[in-house]
Amino acid sequence: MKIIITGASGQDGIFLTDKILRDTKSNIYLCTRSKKNFNFNKLLSINDSADLSRIKVVELDYLDFESVFKFINDIHPDYIFNLMGPSSVSSFINNPDEMTNVTNIGFENIINSLIKSKNFCNFYQASSSEMYGYESKNAFDESSEFAPNTAYAKAKHGIHLKTLQIREEFNWNIISGIMFNHESEFRNSNFLIMKLIEGVINIEDGNMKTIELPSLEITRDWTYSKEMCEAMFNLVYNNFSGSYVIGSGRTTSLNEIVDYIFGIINKQYEDHIVVNTNKLRKGEPMIIKSNPMKIYDKIGWRASLDIFDIVNKMYKFKKLAK
Repeated sequence: MKIIITGASGQDGIFLTDKILRDTKSNIYLCTRSKKNFNFNKLLSINDSADLSRIKVVELDYLDFESVFKFINDIHPDYIFNLMGPSSVSSFINNPDEMTNVTNIGFENIINSLIKSKNFCNFYQASSSEMYGYESKNAFDESSEFAPNTAYAKAKHGIHLKTLQIREEFNWNIISGIMFNHESEFRNSNFLIMKLIEGVINIEDGNMKTIELPSLEITRDWTYSKEMCEAMFNLVYNNFSGSYVIGSGRTTSLNEIVDYIFGIINKQYEDHIVVNTNKLRKGEPMIIKSNPMKIYDKIGWRASLDIFDIVNKMYKFKKLAK
């Protein structure tokens, strides 16, 4: 079996690669726009016996159709996990045109290459809960209305709609995983929870006095990246198709998380947190919660770790890395 993972250098790519190495004998092609962004250190930190001979790192220009087609036609993959593109709203704010191109054109080049090569392999597309774009007293499921209100959400929604069309037109096993917030020790510092943890460690070490946050009322549904990747893997390997909400079904406020993290270092967060509502994105929903019953009914998947478990892992990892 041959498996392609695009966007392989992020946290999901690392955990998904580990899952495939442990549970299959497949060869894995990890695609990245630049090999400079990739190394095996994080993978080896969770699997020191990983068989790296089964992995090939491929530098691929997703915007060049001929390059994408040649790669896919030569490999003829059995499975593709498309995790490519920015994973946060802030990436779009900083580089809207580039990020839109990578997300939209990259997806189309992969799909059109598969169609041209007549390879309708099982395909996973990473969609996002950002597509909902509003608050609701009910948890969001696969039937909930989308109202994307950022460039990132609109790009994700556009691809989500294309997967629905292509799935129906070609009777193709395409999974659209509507992924809610998920974190891990491999998150980069651009994301709020990791930024918060790094700030707390700096306060603990006497290198910082305060951390600025947009609000303490932001409430989200958090899952551990490793568990989310297990859900992706099981959906694709069991030949399912369709849209699936992937989340914990639990919500936690940023206030609760901040209080917990500062408790780790035996300090009161009120002495160190500065709330600046000017940093709050326009139209930012205060609460987003998933209803993951469909995926539970299909494959029995349920998130086990809560955000406090995840934060503990992130804190310990960062402390050891210092």
